[in-house]
Amino acid sequence: MSERITYFVDVILPLSIPNTYTYRVPFELNEEIDIGKRVIVPFGRAKYYTAIVKDVHEEVPKNYTVKYVEAILDDYPIVTDKQFQLWDWIAEYYLADLGDVMNAALPSNFKLASETKLSLHPEFDRAEGGLSDKEFLILEALQVQDELTLKEVAEIVQIKTIQPLIKSLIDKKCAIVSEELNAKYAPKYSTFVEIDERIQSSEELSIVLNELEQSSRNEKQVAALLKLVELSRWQKSDQRAVLRRELVKEGISESSLNSLAKKEIVDIYAAEVSRLEAHDQDIQEQKAFSDAQQIAYEEINASFTEKDVVLLHGVTSSGKTEIYVQKIQEAIDKGQQVLFLLPEIALTTQLINRLRKYFGDLVGVYHSKFNQNERIEIWNKVLQNDPNQFRIILGARSSVFLPFRDLGLIIVDEEHENSFKQYDPSPRYNARDIAIILGRLHRSKVLLGSATPSIESYFNAKENRYGLVTLTERFGGVKMPEIQCADLEKETKQKTMKSHFSSFLLENMETALEAKEQIILFQNRRGYTPLWTCEMCGWTPHCKNCDVSLTYHKSTSVLKCHYCGYYISPPSSCGACGSRKLKMIGFGTEKIEDELAIYFPEAKLQRMDLDTTRAKHAYSQIISDFENKEVDILIGTQMVTKGLDFDNVGLVGILSADQLLNFPDFRAFERAYHLMSQVAGRAGRKQKRGKVVVQTYEPNHWIIQKVMQHDYEGFYTQEILERRNFHYPPFFRIVVLKLRHKKIETLEVGAASLAKSLQAVFKDRVLGPEVPLVSRVRNYYLKNITLKFERDASAKKVKDIVKEKIDLFLADHDYRSIRIDIDVDPQ
Repeated sequence: MSERITYFVDVILPLSIPNTYTYRVPFELNEEIDIGKRVIVPFGRAKYYTAIVKDVHEEVPKNYTVKYVEAILDDYPIVTDKQFQLWDWIAEYYLADLGDVMNAALPSNFKLASETKLSLHPEFDRAEGGLSDKEFLILEALQVQDELTLKEVAEIVQIKTIQPLIKSLIDKKCAIVSEELNAKYAPKYSTFVEIDERIQSSEELSIVLNELEQSSRNEKQVAALLKLVELSRWQKSDQRAVLRRELVKEGISESSLNSLAKKEIVDIYAAEVSRLEAHDQDIQEQKAFSDAQQIAYEEINASFTEKDVVLLHGVTSSGKTEIYVQKIQEAIDKGQQVLFLLPEIALTTQLINRLRKYFGDLVGVYHSKFNQNERIEIWNKVLQNDPNQFRIILGARSSVFLPFRDLGLIIVDEEHENSFKQYDPSPRYNARDIAIILGRLHRSKVLLGSATPSIESYFNAKENRYGLVTLTERFGGVKMPEIQCADLEKETKQKTMKSHFSSFLLENMETALEAKEQIILFQNRRGYTPLWTCEMCGWTPHCKNCDVSLTYHKSTSVLKCHYCGYYISPPSSCGACGSRKLKMIGFGTEKIEDELAIYFPEAKLQRMDLDTTRAKHAYSQIISDFENKEVDILIGTQMVTKGLDFDNVGLVGILSADQLLNFPDFRAFERAYHLMSQVAGRAGRKQKRGKVVVQTYEPNHWIIQKVMQHDYEGFYTQEILERRNFHYPPFFRIVVLKLRHKKIETLEVGAASLAKSLQAVFKDRVLGPEVPLVSRVRNYYLKNITLKFERDASAKKVKDIVKEKIDLFLADHDYRSIRIDIDVDPQ
């Protein structure tokens, strides 16, 4: 008899702990255990977690008593070796715990913990069989009680390790876990109609029709049945069920369909419709390149022979997407997977539709707004490297964590966007930078694209670390928009301003509307007005949890905090002196919409900001309405600057350029240039040059001048000089330590102590502690310590010292209650 081997596994727990934890594998599980599989393990007092096996070995831990693995959840590994390498890099580079990286990477349904709550699945069929006795007991309890914790489930079935049982109920669509409910996800159902399966042939259908035609009262039912036969392509190779709304659109009444269902001629049923469903449309041929596109495409290919990363600097509307499509086709032809990263998935409706016209069901979409089962479905398809589905993943930043097997190409569109940066919780990563590391791990090519590249990416290209390809012509020979300034200081003196609109902007709006052209107005502040203030003493209503003033929202008639969500009804008198003389200062998108209705009563207005796009399909609907010319003027925050491509926008108005420029941040000018250039790029029709009006008190400001001249190179040259002189990226690296505590005295003493400890090593490279722009959020007082160090210094060594100092600091009893968030490469 062969000797029994005792295996141990190092696992990653979904907790904020820096190290892996070791467990012993029961002998009976020796054959099943494998790296990348999920296991159920005990941790802490009577708590169980789903962990990922990172290593299997035979070494006994010396520092603690080893507990046993309770169960293995997977038949095959769900995390690949390359993913583990990526997780390790993220944890090290961003000073994050490995458990935090795991939490960011895995869909919630992969992580069943003791605190997880279970509820009945909306599709649960009580009559359905195939359940074990224990599963039946759980579902019986759920029918009495809305939800159960896993501890309660364990008590019901009288077993300790119940995660495999829960996984089985989820797989059978009998139950769902609370993560889905917290995300307020409701499965999307549609009603379908199809001819009853008992009607098998044309002869049988003729008999049914003849019977119906014998009564004149059935005339509408006959029409409904014939229309259903036509739309369903009945008895053809591509036969399908028809959406009831399709029939209703064709003039068929629901009562006629219900009558046919009662006669058992048709079946009407509801079915969950996945966002990943097939897209019934003809695949289009790729468009021929213009001369400029052809040159850029050839230069990209030449650069890829020497460099793994290429930056495509193409002006707005230059046809970058067509080049992406060609590169994607090449990767698909080689049998490779493609990752197409976008800054915000909600803002890319047009691009998703465009890619699906070329690649159909090869395009999969992945982001955090999808329900967990859909995310797991794509996860598994990517893991299995299915040759017929989801070869192209179109996703937001979380899609860098997918288990790619054969990744050949990564495209990062709008690479300058700060939406690629994860702010909270840890790890605070930048998906653009991770994409480059992912490319290295897979030995795949990375194509960065932008009309206004980030300073860091352009610097890397100029330093020959990346390839650089420029595309300076708009597709079809359309000229770049004409940009003009409206001098607000001059118009204010001449009293030609109408509320927040210059006479110059209003005149151009009238001209555009008369020419049947559409208008986009950009104001980077939502709400009605930012400030209510007392005319007598200057009092302003503030949030009780944060050190910020409340913003007025007219549609809901509340003053609201945009940091924590706190709100109050608008006061009728001053909270300090009691005066009733309260006035509103400033303006947001809601106020612009309100006032434009007075100046242009005939125009159809639409607002696009966080308030109007909260609903699931709201953004898509606004875009669709604007594309279909059902909206004349679109007013929006920076949402209107991204991912939009319209052919009838004659005018773009930037209402408050100074608001973008006068911000205390070293990236303020870069961000202002990006936003103004990007929104300006929305202007321009086919065969007609667009126009942009920038409202500003500083028309001669150098950033505004560079935007007006479409001079990115000039902007970069001046900005990079400032960055070099004042020790900012890309010449220096930045790490910000954000400390918070509910007692300001504890925070001030602790922050000063930590800063002093860091200054002992890094000298004047440590700045602070300083109070950030917003000094209190959600009742926590805030202090920042900033570390700036040379780019050629060992980043690993610096970060190891920082981590060591933080560990020593938190070991002090006086300071252990202070929370520290680490932000590497803040945006």
